[in-house]
Amino acid sequence: MPESSPAAADAALATGELMPAPAGKPRKVPRVLVLGGGTVGLYSARRLRRRLGRRDAAIVVVDPRPYMTYAPFLPETAAGSIDPRNVVAPHRRALKGVDVLQGHVTQIQHADRRVQITPIEGEPYWVTYDHLVVGLGSVARTLPIPGLAEQGIGFKNVEEAIAVRNHVLGRIDVAASTWDPELRRKMLTFVFVGGGFAGVEALGEVEDMARYAVRHYKQIEPEEMRFVLVEGSPRILPEVSDELGGYTLEQLRKRDIEIFLSTFLSSCVDGHIVLSNGVEFDAETLVWTAGVKANPVLQDSDLPLDKMGRVICNEYLQITAEDGRVVADAWAAGDCAAVPDLYNPGKFCPPNAQHALREGNHIGDNLALVLRSARPTPYKHRNVGAVASLGMYKGVAQMFGRIKVRGFLAWVLHRTYHVFAMPTFNRKLRIAAGWTGSVLLRREVVALGSLHDPRAEFRAASVPPKPKDQPAAPGAALPPQKAEKDSPAAKGDTPAA
Repeated sequence: MPESSPAAADAALATGELMPAPAGKPRKVPRVLVLGGGTVGLYSARRLRRRLGRRDAAIVVVDPRPYMTYAPFLPETAAGSIDPRNVVAPHRRALKGVDVLQGHVTQIQHADRRVQITPIEGEPYWVTYDHLVVGLGSVARTLPIPGLAEQGIGFKNVEEAIAVRNHVLGRIDVAASTWDPELRRKMLTFVFVGGGFAGVEALGEVEDMARYAVRHYKQIEPEEMRFVLVEGSPRILPEVSDELGGYTLEQLRKRDIEIFLSTFLSSCVDGHIVLSNGVEFDAETLVWTAGVKANPVLQDSDLPLDKMGRVICNEYLQITAEDGRVVADAWAAGDCAAVPDLYNPGKFCPPNAQHALREGNHIGDNLALVLRSARPTPYKHRNVGAVASLGMYKGVAQMFGRIKVRGFLAWVLHRTYHVFAMPTFNRKLRIAAGWTGSVLLRREVVALGSLHDPRAEFRAASVPPKPKDQPAAPGAALPPQKAEKDSPAAKGDTPAA
């Protein structure tokens, strides 16, 4: 790829040119390049900017999206309890004093201190740096299951949460006017694959929303809807105790949700679901939440990775080689990093928002210390607990490993914890106001499926251009000039009596 391009030149930052400085001319201030604008990227950049002024460090964040998504609120977004705009923090508003580049990271060459960025439009270009922070996060971990790529909907970002909501409500709308019993049954069958926090919360919230919505449809009985959860392990919610996992299982089954444990999805071609236990049925909705994997772009880098494709780190969040040697000027955290858990020797910090937020802040603190020639400190965080929402006024929580909470109080704890963890006061206030409005005015259950293809109706209404040489249809009106030229009066003929 070219070393520079017009796109690169246009992207020059206020803190200094992006491309390598001329030979023998050092950069005035060190540049910190943060890959990923998710929880780790946003919090590390914010904390570093608070610790260091513009004359101490130039900070650049790279992400293909112009906002950070707060993933724990995606289930409530899918259920319509939170406005989708309020679960994202716009980078240019949340990152004061930080430069933001919108594009995909496609190559990392740390030995040369440079990263290749491919913008949404235009040619790729290279950005050089002095210090690197890797917070690229994770992507959905999929399997080569027939039909999955065509039928499945992921649940990793706000766009997918909106798609799930619109799809479920849209199927209910269409089924209400469909009299074919087989087709109707297929439309009203909803399958969720994955029994971790993401899958169980998504299922609980969406099922609760759908049951609420069906009350307004006289043509559909609540018993016609079928919700199915498929989980490959012998239990759900491995993040909490067996007791709470069993309680959640019992509560979901009381809501007539079918749960298949120690079962795998074998095929879903054309919506025909085949499970490993031999069960087969048809469904038009398949939501895939069966785990994540480190961002695959790390494979195109010279950074040391473990067997799971994660960047290897030490307790200071510095990137290290397999033998423990520190890779100079490189840091990592979050879903894409193997961060040792000092409170559980031999294990790694789980890939959740609780750790990602604190790891991001800790990288900002440590990098500020290093840039001031001080020693970094180890990252230590004892898990404060896990909370999960199972629908309106329903939830489970396990606090400090011992305190187990169920039902309404757990639901309140879930909302309270996550609204305080949401970045920016603006978003906290908007989310709280939205919840208050939902209690007073009830939540909206309108499907806006046309959002996914807003030009479809316009295309259907557009008249295709008529080919120039196409003969006019019989009886069609002629243009005024041609009609006058070819009329009997123009030829001197008179109509027969």
